[in-house]
Amino acid sequence: MRIVSGIQPTGNLHLGNYLGAIKNWVKLQQESECLFFLADLHAITVPNDPAELSANCRNMVAALVAAGVDTKKSILFNQARVPAHAELAWLLICNTPMGWLDRMTQFKEKSGKHKQRSSLGLLGYPVLQAADVLIYQATHVPVGEDQRQHLELARDVAAKFNNDSKTEVFTSPEAYYGAAAARIMSLRDGTSKMSKSDPSDLSRINMTDDDDTIAKKIKKARTDAEPLPAKLEELENRPEAKNLVGIYAALNDSTAQAVLDQYAGQGFGAFKPALADLAVAQLSPIRSRYEALREDTDAIDAILRDGAQRARALAQPTLDKAYAALGLLRD
Repeated sequence: MRIVSGIQPTGNLHLGNYLGAIKNWVKLQQESECLFFLADLHAITVPNDPAELSANCRNMVAALVAAGVDTKKSILFNQARVPAHAELAWLLICNTPMGWLDRMTQFKEKSGKHKQRSSLGLLGYPVLQAADVLIYQATHVPVGEDQRQHLELARDVAAKFNNDSKTEVFTSPEAYYGAAAARIMSLRDGTSKMSKSDPSDLSRINMTDDDDTIAKKIKKARTDAEPLPAKLEELENRPEAKNLVGIYAALNDSTAQAVLDQYAGQGFGAFKPALADLAVAQLSPIRSRYEALREDTDAIDAILRDGAQRARALAQPTLDKAYAALGLLRD
């Protein structure tokens, strides 16, 4: 398998990012050919500070390596260093019907009531996402619930291009569920995803939080008065309880049911300290490595340059085929 996956280079990396993507990347690199990229071209579809974007990219590399991404086993790079992403995106945009983009739910959510003021990039970024995976002939893409529609678009874009040009330029990527991403919710609202944009810092565990802060946030996490049940289905109407059980399971590489088997009948007065101890044990070594790595910007830039060089070599043959399929003359 060849797996391609990207992550937004946002600041304030949190537990949701780690358990939702990064931890699975570390597992995937042991069994597959993996390309992991920082989606800096996606980041500029909305206003951002250039200096902050550069810093966030470097910090994200430090976080990924600290968490266990091995740059000898995987290819780690940022999009902007591989121009083939943007080049292929334009070729695909010219072959993608507007109607396909209009129905993308994430554009509707992100543009809200200000659709007319949104950038063309925000509307077209699902096509750049398609280019991100098609350029490498990815066979599989790890997806969560909120990305399934985008993968289906990538498959549709690939099929339409191949059909219209009467070629077989692109492989149609499959969804990969072998390392299902944990969906981590806010510690203050079990119905909302953990997010760096939440105004309450108590809603998330930041990867830079010290041990005492991690324990404090888990202790203050919203719960209910009922003890933990014996069966998973009994958590369905208890979002905060379900979230904490899910976090424990993801940190412990187990299942939510296995957690309930261990803690059924116990209240959160007993469960929260156990979860805090587990979170501190898992995150403290990562934080220490991260703080050391982020200071070495030369090493981080070397990682990105090396990854980009390897990625460009893999991308070029597909880009050449796409240009030729459209009859575009180039050297």
